Amino acid sequence: MSYTFDVYNQSGEIVDNVEIADELFDGKINEAVIHQVIVGYLANRRLGTASTKTRSEVSASGRKLYRQKGTGRARAGASSSPTRVHGGVAFGPKPRSYRQKLNKKMRRIALRSTLTDKLQNDNLIVIDKINIEEPKTKKVLEILNNFNLSGKVLIVLDTNDRNVYLSVRNIPGVSVTTSELLNAYDVIWHEKLMVTKNSVNKLHERLSH
Repeated sequence: MSYTFDVYNQSGEIVDNVEIADELFDGKINEAVIHQVIVGYLANRRLGTASTKTRSEVSASGRKLYRQKGTGRARAGASSSPTRVHGGVAFGPKPRSYRQKLNKKMRRIALRSTLTDKLQNDNLIVIDKINIEEPKTKKVLEILNNFNLSGKVLIVLDTNDRNVYLSVRNIPGVSVTTSELLNAYDVIWHEKLMVTKNSVNKLHERLSH
């Protein structure tokens, strides 16, 4: 089984078509794997640098605040006690890693599933190429308007293109990446995908083995 896509030019006109085998769009959406991969992706972005001082680390005198008996007050030890102002923190956070291991097979399944979801909901557009001779935000906006695209749009290129990147970075909600760096989180976060023809072929090679 294979899928045939209409390929558009920058003006929104159909100029070609491309046929892709079902290794890329297999029609199956594995929600459990998608969830696990997204949670792992977000966890791996956490810095884990929050830190607090325990009672042994705060700067405080070690002397007893006042005598044990005869004052009518509750017993008190050092001023570093967590119950006192400027005392240490009990069970506070310390630098740690939130990293979760995600194997290659899971990442592939999640990416393939999210791409299939975009395809089934008509949220994926294949364009022959995006050619911008010099950085111009207006040029990218014209291309998006030709396809009536607004909101969160992800442009997927087959190679890095500095002109496209510089043209996109000032447009809210619009991002650009390459087929090599594309991941399930990026696909889910954006409402529409605009993928170049060469990117589709590279994604097929990446996910078919």
